[in-house]
Amino acid sequence: MTTAAAVSQGTGDADNPYALSHLDALESEAVHIFREVAGEFERPVILFSGGKDSILMLHLALKAFAPAPVPFALLHVDTGHNFPEVLDYRDRTVARHGLRLHVASVQDFIDRGELRERPDGTRNPLQTVPLLHAIESNRFDAVFGGGRRDEEKARAKERVFSLRDEFGGWDPRRQRPELWQLYNGRHSPGEHVRVFPLSNWTELDVWQYIAREKIELPAIYYAHEREVFARGGMWLAPGEWGGPKDGESVETRLVRYRTVGDMSCTGAVDSDAATIEAVIAEIAASRLTERGATRADDKLSEAAMEDRKREGYF
Repeated sequence: MTTAAAVSQGTGDADNPYALSHLDALESEAVHIFREVAGEFERPVILFSGGKDSILMLHLALKAFAPAPVPFALLHVDTGHNFPEVLDYRDRTVARHGLRLHVASVQDFIDRGELRERPDGTRNPLQTVPLLHAIESNRFDAVFGGGRRDEEKARAKERVFSLRDEFGGWDPRRQRPELWQLYNGRHSPGEHVRVFPLSNWTELDVWQYIAREKIELPAIYYAHEREVFARGGMWLAPGEWGGPKDGESVETRLVRYRTVGDMSCTGAVDSDAATIEAVIAEIAASRLTERGATRADDKLSEAAMEDRKREGYF
């Protein structure tokens, strides 16, 4: 391969045609993490919601073990307030790749009286109990999550291998050093490890990689017309979860979603970015993180994410 060809394919630069591009380096790191977990743990599982980060994780896992099947099951904590487009994508993906999907339902726990609805209608904070129950009942010892350090300050200080205690709690003081990409997965009975192969990716990296690999995403990540209403400085979608309230008027706007979670706390952004190239240009110019701009659950308090992680959240 000539130097020019290496550069055009993103596999090198003019001075060193054998150097990895930044996307190749991130991909290589994530593939290494998946394989490390496969060799070190007995019952790993991938958290898969149908959002872009979990889609990227699954794509990398498929690459890591091809042509063999992915040796992990998938786990989705279903709030019952999901976007229909995302659930449809989840089910089609599971069927296409012949994967095993475990669904932990928040609604089931509410029906049994083990959880109670919040006054604000959001169920995102209610995911912790079903998640921990699924981990314990299925004896998962490693749980892959799509968290990235650029998303939020609590996630910025979490390691790739993040030890959780017997109650699923996260203690920053128990974080282990990870020099030279050496990961320590040792854990006591009852404990498990959360694994974040996308830790060093940024939102822009994710979209550039999705463009390069031509990865399909749910349509709500691109600009489309949707009925929304304003609350807390965000555009929320109406739904059975309780919105809109009296005085909150619904209007049709051209929007897209930067991140996808529970409908009750995931805001859309005004956007005309209908193509992946337009989305990348929009993100490159943005000065707000995706969660900072669109997630109401992170605005409950200054330490909302860290408090939830200490309780066992993603």
